[in-house]
Amino acid sequence: MLPMALPVLDATEQRIIGSLLEKQRTVPASYPLSLNALRLACNQTSSRDPVMDLSERDLQDAARALKDRGLLRLVWAGAGSRVVKYHQLLDEVLEPPEDERALLTVLLLRGAQSAGELKTRTERLHPFADKEAVETCLARMAAAPDPLVRQAQVQRGRDTRWIHLLGPVPLADQLAGPAADLDIVLADGPQARDAKVVAAYDAVAPAYAERFGDELITKPFDVWLLEHIAELNQGPIMDLGCGPGQIAAFLADTGAEVHGLDASAAMIEQAKAAYPDLDFAVGRFHQLLRPRDAAAWGTILAWYSFVHLAPSEVAPMLRSVVATLRPGGLLAVAVHTGGEVEHVEEFLGVPVDLDYVFHTRDHVLAAVAEAGLTVVEWYERAPVPEEAQTNRLYVVARRPE
Repeated sequence: MLPMALPVLDATEQRIIGSLLEKQRTVPASYPLSLNALRLACNQTSSRDPVMDLSERDLQDAARALKDRGLLRLVWAGAGSRVVKYHQLLDEVLEPPEDERALLTVLLLRGAQSAGELKTRTERLHPFADKEAVETCLARMAAAPDPLVRQAQVQRGRDTRWIHLLGPVPLADQLAGPAADLDIVLADGPQARDAKVVAAYDAVAPAYAERFGDELITKPFDVWLLEHIAELNQGPIMDLGCGPGQIAAFLADTGAEVHGLDASAAMIEQAKAAYPDLDFAVGRFHQLLRPRDAAAWGTILAWYSFVHLAPSEVAPMLRSVVATLRPGGLLAVAVHTGGEVEHVEEFLGVPVDLDYVFHTRDHVLAAVAEAGLTVVEWYERAPVPEEAQTNRLYVVARRPE
């Protein structure tokens, strides 16, 4: 059989088709998309690379060209309705199986990516078992009579990067990856990363509690902001990733009802020993439940708790935890920023195998918004002598009433 001519999509057409493929799976109740919904999907500031600012006219012109080529259909919202919605037809042209469809969708939306990145970023589209399953699918797509993907010309970091073949990909994407591949922390999968994190904090828990138990003495800004959050709070507070409990104890001294959750059992032992009157439990972020004696949390605090999460994990994690937040409740996040990954093999005199992710301000703010929260205030400040030499970002956001 002779190879067919694959569609050749320009950058705007790639974004439109990729967005429609994505939303058809992730929000089927809202699909097909109206023009406004399509514009919002194409111009998202998260899960898109590059971020675009397409106007309605841009989208209408590109959609018309796609329709003329049989790659898009205009659908009326209902009998007698004048609202036009947009439906992609690439599925009917290529007929890809679900695993290939998921990979193609993310490659259209985010450019060149490694198998590890694709494994994480396709979770809502297709459940790949592991990175090897992604690599197997990519190899199948590349070896087909009508290949849909190929390896980028130059490998960067630990993983080969892949691009789609449905149109031009920026030369920079073909030749090299971004300055820092922050999702590289997921190269071996989230379970392997989580196991390393828990093992490391279990090992350093006593030294950590001794070193950071009174850290707020040297952090006047953190003290002010935590007191401010306590004043705004209405309801029980969850200290997510509480460590040895020093932040929870500080908030409890303001009169708030505070609970703590941490994945490290050894850290929770330290917290219970130091603050036996407070409630601490072992658990992962995605296991956060509503409080036992209230309908929802008044505030969820994540104070430097996301330092080991890849950027692609932040928005899904926030969506999960804020489901337990009351309407009008607060999410307060503090993170290191810098746009790089730092690997550490020794921490507080203990051998560890940890990757610290220094997120970017724009990505964190976009992830908070993607989780359905409204940013109330945010601050970014330079390091002080007593701290690690990284900038700090503080975000206070509210769940809509």
